[in-house]
Amino acid sequence: MRTWLRKRRRDRVRRRPFPQAWEAILRRNVPLYARLSVEDRDELKRRILVFLAEKRFEGAGGLTITDEIRVTIAAHAGILLLHRAADCYPGLYTVIVYPGAYVARRTVQEPIGVVTERAEARLGESTPRGAVVLAWDAVESAASDIDDCRNVVLHEFAHQLDAEDGSVEGAPALSDRSHYVTWARILGREYEQLRRDAAMGRATVLHEYGATSPAEFFAVATECFFIRPEALLRRHPELYAELSGYYGQDPARQAMRGSPGGTQGFSTSVS
Repeated sequence: MRTWLRKRRRDRVRRRPFPQAWEAILRRNVPLYARLSVEDRDELKRRILVFLAEKRFEGAGGLTITDEIRVTIAAHAGILLLHRAADCYPGLYTVIVYPGAYVARRTVQEPIGVVTERAEARLGESTPRGAVVLAWDAVESAASDIDDCRNVVLHEFAHQLDAEDGSVEGAPALSDRSHYVTWARILGREYEQLRRDAAMGRATVLHEYGATSPAEFFAVATECFFIRPEALLRRHPELYAELSGYYGQDPARQAMRGSPGGTQGFSTSVS
């Protein structure tokens, strides 16, 4: 009954008109929006409406939440769900937005066994308590410099997808259990290669922060898949194929064709 009521409520939300002012925000703040087909844009708008109806936004550090902030973040989160029979981030309840980098405290166990608490500057994080935290200036920066291959919203919402199966380990819930073997083989190999590249100081299309852990690798690879898909396809074709299969999208083909189109078949520490 609860599932039926939720579906009925969401159907009503999806039928609401999408404000023209929000469309202008998408064109201004979401460069990936221009790559989408007309059908994908319509789907994204419906996902934005549901996201904004169900998730609470809170300003922190003196920031006042505006429609520009809400729509920009919801759009990037929605792009990760296109073409997929995916729920709207069921483990997420609140999006907390700071004006800029904020300080978070984390507990660290030293090699000798002593547990200490450290202050760490961050641009975003996905917490196990149902929240995503973001620095608004980092969100804006990603919108203005798409070639940077960094997008804090895509990164943190990739962590949300990763967490939907109960653990954050770089392997989100896949459609078929048999897919986990190939996923683990390819992403595991690419992760180890990135760790070697980072240790040797070698340049790579994947940001070196992905060498931190398998979970961070998946989030960093997600950013690159949507932002620099042609480079990822050229240098890491098997990784690209796995992400394309998971997300149900082919952003490299869209970019190479030079026109919108989808496929039916994109901290100081960022954690």
